[in-house]
Amino acid sequence: MTFSCLTLQKGGFTYYYCSPCCTSSQNHLSLYAIIRSMEEFGQVFSYVAYLLPAIVVGIISYFFFRGHTKNEEGRRRYLIQKEAQNKILPTRLQSYERLTLLLERIDPNSLLVRIKPFSSDVEKYESLLIDTIEKEFEHNVTQQIYVSPECWNLISAAKNATIHLIRQGAMHEKDNGADALREYLLRHFMEEVTPSQKALAYVKKEVAELF
Repeated sequence: MTFSCLTLQKGGFTYYYCSPCCTSSQNHLSLYAIIRSMEEFGQVFSYVAYLLPAIVVGIISYFFFRGHTKNEEGRRRYLIQKEAQNKILPTRLQSYERLTLLLERIDPNSLLVRIKPFSSDVEKYESLLIDTIEKEFEHNVTQQIYVSPECWNLISAAKNATIHLIRQGAMHEKDNGADALREYLLRHFMEEVTPSQKALAYVKKEVAELF
């Protein structure tokens, strides 16, 4: 068997490629094509090896700056919120003070001492007490935007519970006169924790959480 050999000079080195059947010109062409493909693959591999570190560095830099940007955005948002809270804190405290005063004024132990019946009519005294409570509540209704929904719901529930108990007392003393209703309610609320006192305890707890 005879061999066909091909000599290739590259980079100061001499490469010899041999194949059988040197009598065929097609073998020379096939061998040359293989060598050419190997050279092209080597060039592509060199380019990839050259670019790979830059690609890796680029990816790392991208995620680093992305994380840094997110941290800065979070920090900026935190500072804005903190500044806003510091500015609104005095207003919130003022709202808690007004709501505390509201609960004190609609508390039956205070309300019944402050507002006495002007006649013996039970229904008129009942209406007077309920109207006073409703007006006190409506006067402070805008304060709900400065407190938590839970706090406002408790205050609203305290108002409704107080009105309900006054109506129950009026039904109980409807035949005994307004003074009897007043005495009945005073005795009842002296023995139990009033709805206002329960709501006031939550208001104090919420204010304590601000500091």
